[in-house]
This record gives sequence, C-alpha cells and structure tokens, in this order.
Amino acid sequence: MTHLLTVSPDFSPDHIAGWYVFNTWLQRRLGTRIHFEMHDSFAQQREAVAADKIDLIYASPNLAAMLVREKGFTAIAAPLAKADEAVIAVLEGAPTQHVEDLQPGLRIAQTQDPDVNMIAMIMLEPADLNRDNTVVVTAPSYVLVAKQLMTGKADCGFFLREAFDDLSGPVRRQLRVLVKSEIGVIRHMLLAGPRLAEHHAALRELIGGMSEPGSDGKRALDALGLAGFELQQPEDVEFMIDMVNTLTV
Repeated sequence: MTHLLTVSPDFSPDHIAGWYVFNTWLQRRLGTRIHFEMHDSFAQQREAVAADKIDLIYASPNLAAMLVREKGFTAIAAPLAKADEAVIAVLEGAPTQHVEDLQPGLRIAQTQDPDVNMIAMIMLEPADLNRDNTVVVTAPSYVLVAKQLMTGKADCGFFLREAFDDLSGPVRRQLRVLVKSEIGVIRHMLLAGPRLAEHHAALRELIGGMSEPGSDGKRALDALGLAGFELQQPEDVEFMIDMVNTLTV
C-alpha cells in the first residue's frame, strides 16, 4: 500500500523541494511507500481530506482541528519555535499609520488561509471593521496578495508572517507592516492518519530525532527551512484546538 503525504498550501514555495527530500528520507527510514502530493488550494486539500485520500499531512491549525476531531488523525509533531502569526500590511507610501485609521469599505487582499484570515480580522476590530463593512479580494498566493496592493486593487493585505518574510526584497520594500499578531500557540502540525496507525510510534521516534547534527534527518530539516520538530501530546493539540475555536467565536 502506498500512503499519501501532503502539506498545507501556504507552505513557502522556496521549501517545497524540501518535502520531496523529507519524503525520500522518511520512506527509507520507515520502510513503507509514501507518495508526496501538493494541492493548489485549501479547498482542493479539504476535498482530498473528505475523500480520505491523505495519510500524513503538515496541516494548518484550522485543518488540524478537523482532522483530529473528525477524521481520527494523531498529532505527531509541530515545528520547533515556529508559531503561525498573521501580518496586516499596506503599501509603503500609504497614509495609514495605525489600524484605527482604516475605514469601512476597506479592500482586503487575502488568500484562502482560514487561520491567517481569522487572526487578521480580529486585529481589525479596533477600527470597527468586519466582514460586513469590508470588501475581500481573494488571491491564490501571498505573492499575489502583495501584487493586489502594489497595483492598487486592495488597501491592505493579510499575510502569514512567514510568507511575508519570504517575499523577495524588492516586493517587501514596497510594503509596510501595519500590525502583526503575537499569539504564540497556534502552529502547523504534522499529523498521521488511521491507516498509518502501526507506524505512529516509529514516526514519533524518527521525527523527534531528526535534528541530530550531520544526519540525513538534519539535512532534510535544513531543506524544509525548519530548526526541528517538537513532539506533540494529545493535550498539546487539544489546547491549540480550543484556542482556535475561541478565536473563531
């Protein structure tokens, strides 16, 4: 049987090749066949989840909650010292200096990332802005969110902080961070599904030891742009799910 590995569509394109390296390393160490497949959008990925096609996933917090509660997935690990935070940015030359300066009718460029959009909308609350008095311009990637700002088609953009930091220098210099979140406990997670149940213990051991200097695992981590993984216990993921649910209400 060949298992399927996928990652959240918001993972930095610069490190996608790293997942192929990770997948090759994992297959060899785990002794089972795993196919790596990317999805172009969050909607497409959710369709694959609904069809029970995925066995191992580096999932966004929102999707992780659903996978654990509804699909019986087990949290294996989360990236070390790497929380998911949101950034609201405007053009460098925009007159807006504070969130409170934003007005109803604001045009927001965003991707389909539910976690980033949720956090960023909360950060707009001091300006009394919400989904009812703003206009959303959806873009398929954070690079194109930036383009909406630079072409004047949006007044502000919602970004995953990591994605904003990964924008090219020339693009980033045309933008200015208006506000960024500091929640600290919402993270992507590596989850394993029921069909991989017999490998869960081995997965935890392998993932937990990846950062050993000079090892193939460390080289795979470097290719992913990660410092390491932190093993997760059921209470860790439940705490994050409760936090996501609290913010969603």
